[in-house]
Amino acid sequence: MKRRVVVTGVGLVTPLGTGTEQTWDALINGRSGVGPITRFDASDQASRIAAEVKDFEVEAWFEKKQAKNLDAFVQYAVAAADIAWKNSGLSITDANVHRVGVITGCGMGGLPTIEEYHTVLVNRGPRKITPFFIPRVIPNMASGHISMWIGCKGPNLTQTTACAAGTHAVGEAFRHIAYGDCDAVITGGAESVICPLAVGGFSAMKALSTRNDEPLAASRPFDLDRDGFVISEGAGMLVLEEMEAARKRGATIYAEIIGYGQTSDAYHIAAPPEDGEGAARCMAAALRDAELNPEDVDYINAHGTSTPLNDKCETQAIKTVFGAHAGQLAISSTKSMTGHMLGAAGGIEAAFTALTIHHGAIPPTINLQTPDPSCDLDYVPNVARSQKVNVAMSNSFGFGGTNGVIILRRFT
Repeated sequence: MKRRVVVTGVGLVTPLGTGTEQTWDALINGRSGVGPITRFDASDQASRIAAEVKDFEVEAWFEKKQAKNLDAFVQYAVAAADIAWKNSGLSITDANVHRVGVITGCGMGGLPTIEEYHTVLVNRGPRKITPFFIPRVIPNMASGHISMWIGCKGPNLTQTTACAAGTHAVGEAFRHIAYGDCDAVITGGAESVICPLAVGGFSAMKALSTRNDEPLAASRPFDLDRDGFVISEGAGMLVLEEMEAARKRGATIYAEIIGYGQTSDAYHIAAPPEDGEGAARCMAAALRDAELNPEDVDYINAHGTSTPLNDKCETQAIKTVFGAHAGQLAISSTKSMTGHMLGAAGGIEAAFTALTIHHGAIPPTINLQTPDPSCDLDYVPNVARSQKVNVAMSNSFGFGGTNGVIILRRFT
């Protein structure tokens, strides 16, 4: 019999603000975190906009020497985990130290460090490469540093499944607790690759928005005039805990995780099938795992990237799974405000979904001015909605045809 799993801590470092309260306030008020790229000279790039983390004070967590040896994705991950851990009220003891794990998602790891030290190699030679180069770039360094920061010695894993990585991390953490491998897990996603190579690479794929003169309006999921996603960065971490233990210690419970699905499209390296078949199977699998009917779901935090193909295919997949109930669902893409955080997206959006349930407020899809006729569901356009949400779904779909879906419900 599966054990029940609840969310008892939330930590966010995003382009909307460092800290959960700051991010949630911006999100629910429809503020965008997108602006011109400042991390490097992007004047020769096709896309010159991004959603950068603007207010992160690294010295609040790390000494200067330590920070220098950590890629930004690790800094964000540790900070978000620290916020979530303190929010949860948990502490490490001799009794639980081996029963608390860390499972994170990251799509690309320390790509800016790779870019930086390739230049060092070419211009100055191999002896000038820092001994911290390898530890800075490996994607699992986020989970490794979190485990050292908190002091937990349970399972330590990283999912590297592109834009589904954060959701897969949360789903695997859910299962580790449900089946007794852990009693608590710090989980979510982290990413920071706003650098010339990543922006140039995604631009070469025609994946990024080039609405450079209107950055606040560039991420526009489900809108007829969408032209690609906006690259973003940040970290979102949750503390998941076995329900009885959380209740016994009087923890604040944001939501309960009840279902997890994962599938493969087996179709294309970057594009979903036009009927969204793989995404539909993934949503259906999560519903089966949660032992729910489609009509039990109130809200979907959509993958909603703002690319022409994804939004159309996700809409079709939702219709396939939910049938007539699709028209009754509230659906929103928080990427309209945060941009697309790649491997971090699923962790951040899992946090948003838990907060939606906890606060009884659904974030909007901003910039939805001219609905695409092929995207004809209720995407909560432009203004947040006060609504009691009993059951919510969060979708993530990644390059390589990998899909992940989790389902959360109000705790009772």
